[in-house]
Amino acid sequence: MSTPEGTPMGAPEETPMSVAEETLMSVADFAAANLSRATGAGLDPHEYLRVTGELADRSDLASWGAAFMRAARGHLARAERAAGAISAGEHFRAAARWFHVATLGPNPQGALAAAEADTAMGRALDLLEPEARRIEGTDFAGWLRGPADAPATVVVPGLDSGKEEFHDVIDALLRRGMAVFAMDGPGQGVRAATTTVRADYHQVIGQVVDALGTEEVGLVGLSLGGYYVAESAAREPRVAAAVTVSGPFRLHWDALPHPVRDLLSRRAGGEEAARRFAGQVDLCALAPRITCPLLVVDGGQDVIPGVTDGEPLARLAGQGQYVRIPHGDHLLGNARPDWLAAAADWMSAALTEPVPPPRPR
Repeated sequence: MSTPEGTPMGAPEETPMSVAEETLMSVADFAAANLSRATGAGLDPHEYLRVTGELADRSDLASWGAAFMRAARGHLARAERAAGAISAGEHFRAAARWFHVATLGPNPQGALAAAEADTAMGRALDLLEPEARRIEGTDFAGWLRGPADAPATVVVPGLDSGKEEFHDVIDALLRRGMAVFAMDGPGQGVRAATTTVRADYHQVIGQVVDALGTEEVGLVGLSLGGYYVAESAAREPRVAAAVTVSGPFRLHWDALPHPVRDLLSRRAGGEEAARRFAGQVDLCALAPRITCPLLVVDGGQDVIPGVTDGEPLARLAGQGQYVRIPHGDHLLGNARPDWLAAAADWMSAALTEPVPPPRPR
């Protein structure tokens, strides 16, 4: 969770922001900082630049969420007018992604946008992948896609992301024959409005495995989801392999920049709850308990005070492997060719081969 997912980490002006600070930043700067995240979430880059460009003369970001929700509703309208199911499904899927990205900037209708993203994704899958299954439990909701008899991998989002965001990761796993469950857990996506984050995420993953009805799963966690995945791999014996991408090894509350504290406080339900949560994000004792194959991927440009990256996790885990992409930003959206295909191959091999697969290069 080094920052709100996808926010570049190099210069001070690229540090993640609270809503108050976001309103002081130009739309052009904010749009540029989130380009790799938006395109990673599946937005057409030309449409993204057009929508954000129309806001470029604004002095603040107050209209960010509304603009993205308008773009999403444009795709809903196109879906309703589409001549065929495939075209309609593709527009519903695009709408889901636009609604999700509408939750990332200032948006008083963020809860509505998350709910609309969830609904639009369901309509897309009804048309494009009617075999996809909606699965919900006490602490999670998501979609299971892919062959019914294939090894299952669960994609776990981070602090302000959700199941509609990581389409490139999901598609890479699906293309390799895996079943993929993309989920929202406590404080995430469609569950963010009614629940708060929890550090004992293995309890949630246990519910997911029970609901999937499988003996074991692979886990892919992105940003704070990387911590969730590592914590689950240490405590849930049915985790057969795990990949973390830009995940924290440890958080130090007092060193975190105020914008990150603000975001944690909103997702945790208050500052004191956020402080307790941050204190629990510590894999020092748990990392040696991870016995399954573990791949840890970090970006060299993803650096922030108060966040320890994943190198100690890979070093302390029994079968940990570490990959650092020097030019990679948070979530490495600017460096997909350097890690995504290799990580998907790694997971496929880890779930099907009797010995640990080789380190991706």
